[in-house]
Amino acid sequence: MKLGAFSISLNVKDLITSKTFYENFGFTVFAGSIEKKYLIMKNENARIGLFQDMFESNILTFTPGWDENANKLKNFDDVRDIQKHLKNKNTKLLTEANESTTGPANFIISDPDGNIILIDQHI
Repeated sequence: MKLGAFSISLNVKDLITSKTFYENFGFTVFAGSIEKKYLIMKNENARIGLFQDMFESNILTFTPGWDENANKLKNFDDVRDIQKHLKNKNTKLLTEANESTTGPANFIISDPDGNIILIDQHI
């Protein structure tokens, strides 16, 4: 199964303080804005999303159809196909993508320890 680019989305208390902290590790702003209360930061292939007042907890994020630079991949597994596969494996979904649509969609699951996983296709 091809899940696409991986990042972790962090629930932060102070976006500017978190930005500065991760800049000390060599991360630079890749997308987002302070005004919109989120930043996507990148260090080589590693991506961290910093989100202030958007989520209750940290989220593992996979982006089918994108590489780590948000470039469209030629071959990828559509979010709805990934969802169908997981449902066939009796994985409980917290939210579901509409399987009668195409294009951007997402769904959310929780791992056995309660960690939230977002499968978020943008193309």
